[in-house]
Amino acid sequence: MLPLGAETGAVRVTRLLKDYSGPFDPEFSHAKLERETLLEILRENSDYLRRLDGQWYVTVMQMCGNDVAFECDVKIWEKFILYELKATTDLLNIHGDDVVTVVKAMQATPWMWIHDRTFELKDQGHAVITYRNCPTQVYLENEGSGREKQICHVLERRLFEMTAHYFNPRIEVTALKLPPREKGSSISCQWEFKLER
Repeated sequence: MLPLGAETGAVRVTRLLKDYSGPFDPEFSHAKLERETLLEILRENSDYLRRLDGQWYVTVMQMCGNDVAFECDVKIWEKFILYELKATTDLLNIHGDDVVTVVKAMQATPWMWIHDRTFELKDQGHAVITYRNCPTQVYLENEGSGREKQICHVLERRLFEMTAHYFNPRIEVTALKLPPREKGSSISCQWEFKLER
């Protein structure tokens, strides 16, 4: 085996990197990283998005009050969710008009990597999605202001409806369980997506 970076004719011999702890590489790109490292970067970026959203919201809330922060958050997410859905569905060729398509898009979105969730597919037009120990909800519960009701009951409902209606406006979204959660329950929220044919 040739040393890393050695050339044989016109072919450069390299190995994928586990990390970037070695020497500086002026041609570094993520394409040089191992699959597991790339997956960990995706998980971290997902958590970064969540933290950025949370810090932005809290900063606006402290400066302008919760009503203004929530109004801005809704407007931003209504725009962002459409961008996210288009990017995800185009990149992964996810197309259709049933609940399975909605679930596939939700599985693939970068925002969802940080959530412990399960997708129970009843049939092509019916699914139940259960979130457990949502980090945002845990933060809001610890904060103790009751904002999880506003975020989970209003904003999340709106975003799930927008997600479903992106594929088919006839898909109905129903909250089965919402905060406040029962004492000792690991279920943060539970949503039903249903398409009546």
